[in-house]
Amino acid sequence: MEQPLNEEDVLRLRGLGDPLDINEVRDVYLPLSRLLHLYVEAAGQLHAATTTFLGEQTQRTPFVIGVAGSVAVGKSTIARVLREMLRRWPGTPNVELITTDGFLYPLAELKRRQLLDRKGFPESYDRRALLRFVSEIKGGAEEVRAPWYSHVTYDIVPGKEVVVRRPDVLIVEGLNVLAPARPRHDGRQGLALSDFFDFSIYVDAKTSYIEEWYVDRFRKLRSTAFAQPESYFHRYATLSDDEAESTARDIWKRINEPNLEENVLPTRGRAPWC
Repeated sequence: MEQPLNEEDVLRLRGLGDPLDINEVRDVYLPLSRLLHLYVEAAGQLHAATTTFLGEQTQRTPFVIGVAGSVAVGKSTIARVLREMLRRWPGTPNVELITTDGFLYPLAELKRRQLLDRKGFPESYDRRALLRFVSEIKGGAEEVRAPWYSHVTYDIVPGKEVVVRRPDVLIVEGLNVLAPARPRHDGRQGLALSDFFDFSIYVDAKTSYIEEWYVDRFRKLRSTAFAQPESYFHRYATLSDDEAESTARDIWKRINEPNLEENVLPTRGRAPWC
C-alpha cells in the first residue's frame, strides 16, 4: 500500500503539540500498520483453518491491539494514526478505538474515595467494567457500550456513550492497559486486560523528554481547552508563562511522574513492541 495519509490527515490526527509529520507516518507507522495487517490476516487464516478442522461455523473474533504509555508521550496520536491506516488495508474496514479514560470513576466518586490526586493511577479506574467491555468485544457481542469521557469537563458525561459494533480490529489505548492481573482474594490468578490482546505496543521515551512535552502541552492548552468556560481547568487559562510552567511541573512531579514510575513503566516489558 502506498502512503495512505496526506498532510491534512496528519494535521487532523495528531495531538496538541505533537511533532508528527508525513515523513514519520511513511517511515514508522506505514510499516507498523503493514505488520499489524499481517497479524490480523494470520489470525483470520488460523480461525478459518480451525473451524474447518472442527466442522464448526463460528464468527471470527475481533483482533484487539493494546497501546500503553505515559501521559503526554503521544500514545493517543499513535492509536488514532494506526486506526486510520488499518481502516485502509483490505479486510479491516471496521477499526474502532477505545480509550480507558471512559472507565475512570466519575469525579464525584473519585472525591468520595479520596482519589482525585491519583487520577490515572490503577485504582482510579472501574477495572471490572473495562474487563467486561473488552471481554464482550472479544466474545463477539453485536453491540457493546462504554461511558463517554470529556477532556474539557474532566469527567464522565452522563447519558452519553461510545457504541462499538463488532469491529474487525479494536485498539485499546491507555496508561495501564498492560498492567498484570491483580491477585484474587481466594489466591487464584485474576484476569488482566492484556489477556484479551492479540498485539501490544508500549510507547516509550525518556522521562525527562516526556516531562517537557507535558509542560509544553499544558502551556498550549491555556488558549484551547482551558479557555472554554466549562473546562474543569478554566482557572489555568489566565496563568502567565512562568505560572503555567510552575503549575505543570508541580502536577507532573506529584501525579504523572510517580504514576509513570510506579505503574506504567514497569509494564513496558509486557509489550513485544516498544
